[in-house]
Amino acid sequence: MNTYISKNEFETINLAKKIASQLTKKDIIVLTGDLGSGKTKFTQGILEYFGLANEISSPTFTIVNEYPTPLCPLYHFDVYRLQSIEEFYAIGGDEYFENGICIIEWGEIIQEALPNDYLQIKFERTLESQTLRTLTFTPFGKVNQNLTNLLERI
Repeated sequence: MNTYISKNEFETINLAKKIASQLTKKDIIVLTGDLGSGKTKFTQGILEYFGLANEISSPTFTIVNEYPTPLCPLYHFDVYRLQSIEEFYAIGGDEYFENGICIIEWGEIIQEALPNDYLQIKFERTLESQTLRTLTFTPFGKVNQNLTNLLERI
């Protein structure tokens, strides 16, 4: 488990770009944290890395947005509004895991549907500053080795 302190949105976006540079097909990143803690800004950084900065939109009402990247499809989930895990299965959510890179906001809601191997990033606000965020990285199962190596250097 590693921790990173982000001083502002710019740092969060830049960290996400570094992480995006190591992503491969079937990588899953689960983002947890309160509303406004930086999950969507982090996703914006991932999309910026792939040249999709202007494409980001919150999938809050559609549950998942798909973005083409040169590597593979990138699926951005926001499962906040799901009423049950059955809704996730009903949209075929678990089928996305094998087909591309998955970024899942509020992933703790679908914990039981997640495969064994994923990276969880917990976003926490601090009392010290409006812009300061603590990001805690916890790998579950086998996480892409290049990504693991990067996280060790953070």
